[in-house]
Amino acid sequence: MFERLADLAAEHEQLERDLADPALHADADRARTLSRRYGELTPIVSAYTEWQQTSADEATARELAPEDASFAAEAQQLAARRERLEQRIAELLVPRDPNDEKDVILEVKAGEGGEESALFAGDLLRMYLRFAERRGWKAELLDSTMTGLGGYKDVTVAVKARGDAGAWSQLKYEGGVHRVQRVPATESQGRIHTSAAGVLVMPEADPVEVTIDPADLKIDVFRSSGPGGQSVNTTDSAVRITHLPTGVVVSCQNEKSQLQNKEQAMRVLRARLLAVAQEEAAAHASAERRSQVATVDRSQRVRTYNFPENRISDHRVGFKAYNLDQVIDGDLDAVIAALVEADRAEKIARSGSG
Repeated sequence: MFERLADLAAEHEQLERDLADPALHADADRARTLSRRYGELTPIVSAYTEWQQTSADEATARELAPEDASFAAEAQQLAARRERLEQRIAELLVPRDPNDEKDVILEVKAGEGGEESALFAGDLLRMYLRFAERRGWKAELLDSTMTGLGGYKDVTVAVKARGDAGAWSQLKYEGGVHRVQRVPATESQGRIHTSAAGVLVMPEADPVEVTIDPADLKIDVFRSSGPGGQSVNTTDSAVRITHLPTGVVVSCQNEKSQLQNKEQAMRVLRARLLAVAQEEAAAHASAERRSQVATVDRSQRVRTYNFPENRISDHRVGFKAYNLDQVIDGDLDAVIAALVEADRAEKIARSGSG
């Protein structure tokens, strides 16, 4: 780790020289890139410099300890400080997820379980909407297909964070199969049923991040089937977009106009194509990238919501709590914090062993 730190310190020093050169700022893009890198390295190099000084002071105190007992106590204090700095440096060296500051497109789809699964999908949607509301985020419904009892066959929302870390940094851990155990509203005998819904979370892509050739798109329009105003069910306002090279299909029917639905569908399409590209890149990357706690693989069962026991269990990190009523009302902080911490600890461990 410390060989790497010496290299980073040398890079930081070179960046400082480069940024002091007035000629560099004639190229705004390069200047911005170097400034960003310099900002990333500064806290690491500052901690490393402090660690070097603390280590040297500790060594001196240990040399003087046999002659003066007060130096032995000082050496112990410096050793504790050095260890804290080493932990801090290890945390700073953890690879940062480049998508953490992004907003997200979140999809919830009912799975096996019929109407009960659709009702559970609706519960998950409300849980995420309440979570966003608690944090002062903006949630925008992009598309939905409701069922007769008020559940959702599928629903897509965009979540935008405001003023703090991006929505992706928190919601990226939600992808996967969510299982519910409860007595369904449709159950007359009082028996507990198990059903599931799938959640897919994608970082929202900027138009410049994903290039889409209009010739690669097949766009169909059709009559909307859900609620949304007088014009929804009488005009061909719904839009279905097929990206021919990948086969990705996106539809949107929530807005009143065909143009609005097309714009929303393109947002979802860009996010899906970015997710596909990143998954392909991850498939060719190191085991570190592939083994992240975060997953968007809907075949993986990630969490169980047991209503009779008021229990929430996340199977990836062994998290368990008996406040399901609060969690389903949007209080996801504790379970997400457990996932963030597990992800961070795993990355620190890999960084230290690598």
